[in-house]
Amino acid sequence: MEFVASLSATVGMELELQLLDAETLDLMNGIVPLLQLFPDRADVKPEMIQSCVEITSSVCENTMQVEQRMRGTLADLLQRCDSLGMKLCGAGTHPFGRRLALFTPSPRYLRMKTAYGILGRNQLTFATHVHVGVPSGEVAIFAMRHLAPALPLILAAAANSPCWRGYETGFASYRQCILAAAQSYGLPPYFDDWQSFAHFLETAIRAEVYSSVKDIHWDLRPRPEFGTLELRIMDAASSLSATAALGALARALVVYLTEHAFEDLSDWPVAPLPQWIESVNRYRAAVDGLSARYIVSEEGHSRAVRDVLADLVEIVQPTAERIGESAGLARLERSLEGGVGYEIQRRVFRETQDCRDVTRYLVDALQDDAQEVDDVRLQV
Repeated sequence: MEFVASLSATVGMELELQLLDAETLDLMNGIVPLLQLFPDRADVKPEMIQSCVEITSSVCENTMQVEQRMRGTLADLLQRCDSLGMKLCGAGTHPFGRRLALFTPSPRYLRMKTAYGILGRNQLTFATHVHVGVPSGEVAIFAMRHLAPALPLILAAAANSPCWRGYETGFASYRQCILAAAQSYGLPPYFDDWQSFAHFLETAIRAEVYSSVKDIHWDLRPRPEFGTLELRIMDAASSLSATAALGALARALVVYLTEHAFEDLSDWPVAPLPQWIESVNRYRAAVDGLSARYIVSEEGHSRAVRDVLADLVEIVQPTAERIGESAGLARLERSLEGGVGYEIQRRVFRETQDCRDVTRYLVDALQDDAQEVDDVRLQV
């Protein structure tokens, strides 16, 4: 299996947004009429469920450029949604919707309908994905192995789904609980090299487990046809500002590991640990977010997620400055101090005790962010 090498550490992002009825703010199965207003637009795409629309950035030089391109797409999307009686918002789950999803009527998603059944109709989740270019399959596998232990830290920073079906769940990212019921979600297994990953995928395709690498929904996966490493653990962010900040962190991490491939990483704050420990770290991050305790050693010693994440940000800071991601990383650090997605949703809920008010906040947050004139936007 060929890995199409990326000559530079390019970045691309995908943000899955919720389609809402403008009056009730419940989820609306509106992707089919919406796509009719966007013929031949590669940056506006359907997803598995009809109440979701995905906006993409294409390949960019940095996340400032990602943000600028996605802002233009979002402005068009908001206008067209308004004409169809719809609103948009960004979060990992819808705060109060109770109806099961409808599958998007495309050949791929209709095949998934057959395979997933009721699990697919219950999978009302929305994500942020980041692709970062890497130079080879071998480097991609090295970076995967050393980035996997950091996934709970990224999850905690991106957690944005505390509400589900009218309840404040007690989870920072309840989206992870919904995805856990389906096949091929969660932490990736470790591979020794690119050949072992290629052998795994060829075997899985032969056994009809997957039809292609697109069917693997791990938190982190290589995309050989794009020459990227793709991070998938993050909930959908509530604004493009937050989306770009998370992308800046992801890109800085991948570039740091790419540039130190096959070196001694004794200074790396998180080491690969037994699978059960990494699973516990991931679960704790989904429940308690930035307040979770992160197990750092096989002996069971733990530290606060906030502190380990701060160490991680500090070690990649010089890399971020050099590759044009320092502004995004600084924005992320400000949000960690002032409140990330799940913390803000919880504040709204605890003030009003109503998940509909949380949804109104999310709609307004995306609308307000889309109208901002941000001084850090890159002029292309």
